[in-house]
Amino acid sequence: MQTDLPVSPALDRRSFIKAASGAAVLAALPNVLSAAVEVAGPVTLAFVGCAHIHTPGFIKLLTDNRPNVRVKWAWDHDAARVQRRAAELGALVAQDLGQIWSDPEVTAVVICSETNRHRDLVLAAAAAGKHIYAEKPLGITASESAEMADAIVKANVLFTTGYFMRTMPQHLFLKEQVERGVFGKITRIAGSNCHGGSLGGWFDEKPDKPWENWRWMADPKVSGVGGFGDLGTHMLDIMMWLCGDVDSVTAETRVVTGRYGDCDEAGEALLRFKSGVIGNLVASWVDVWDPVTLQISGTEGSAVIVTGELFFKCAHVKGADGARPWTELPAGQAVPLQQFVNAVAGQKGMPLVPVREAAARVTVMEAAYRSSKVGSTVKVG
Repeated sequence: MQTDLPVSPALDRRSFIKAASGAAVLAALPNVLSAAVEVAGPVTLAFVGCAHIHTPGFIKLLTDNRPNVRVKWAWDHDAARVQRRAAELGALVAQDLGQIWSDPEVTAVVICSETNRHRDLVLAAAAAGKHIYAEKPLGITASESAEMADAIVKANVLFTTGYFMRTMPQHLFLKEQVERGVFGKITRIAGSNCHGGSLGGWFDEKPDKPWENWRWMADPKVSGVGGFGDLGTHMLDIMMWLCGDVDSVTAETRVVTGRYGDCDEAGEALLRFKSGVIGNLVASWVDVWDPVTLQISGTEGSAVIVTGELFFKCAHVKGADGARPWTELPAGQAVPLQQFVNAVAGQKGMPLVPVREAAARVTVMEAAYRSSKVGSTVKVG
């Protein structure tokens, strides 16, 4: 049974964005970074919300050569959107969410709704005993994210979210090296996740294609965040995955083009980790290039990812002189939705994102936005 994906080190977020443009980039991402994965047994799912920009890619992932996966129901508050997505899924349109929660055939749900609907949907799914894949971020606020995490833990259901960067070979390698201690005392980490979404109008209204209208993602009242939080949460996850919890944050976000009103399009944060590591997080929708995506430095080693290639320098590791790209990388893993389906099917050992980790990222991001608003350092939590 195949569980790992043969993802080339070159086939990362940066290479993909260079190869495509517009909203199709994000919509297709889960499919491009995936390959056929056989699951252990039949799985019956429901789509609960079809608003997220990754929905088209998720539908393709679940319907292409997945004979053991059935999507029985699709629900969304937008009638045109759910009709379109249900047809693509070969699913029934749920007129009422109770049809999904009470259906014993449905063991798991994929929540791709607007973020401000996550809380009610997640709590209802947990109460119904359904396993949950929920797109990131988990919630609008730290408090509602903690509430969702508590409900999921209490219900003892499987959970994961869309932090696909954890599946990339370069990040898996760095995780291994951090755990081995080859960097010595880690002193600093810097992460960047930027694209030109605002410049390209990715979130503009599409009155002729309401099922592909991503405008809500640039409305913080609905999405919870703007460009800094949307992209920053991915790299924040990697930084916390490597360096642990954050103690305090100083941040600034800003509107650049004004294309989406007062929605922030870029930001930067100084993170103070509880371990003593100093972090720098950058994210934006207004960059034409983002070549250096991650750097980690310690008293005995250093690494940097530049245009998708990892450079690694450590006197304790043979050949790690930093002079050329480091190619001794682990295989890439299945993307989070595939991991989730496999786990629901009964496959053990899937590296799902723990729900409390998903909630912790919201807590840090909330503190970053508060810091930007008040103009001073904010304690996390």
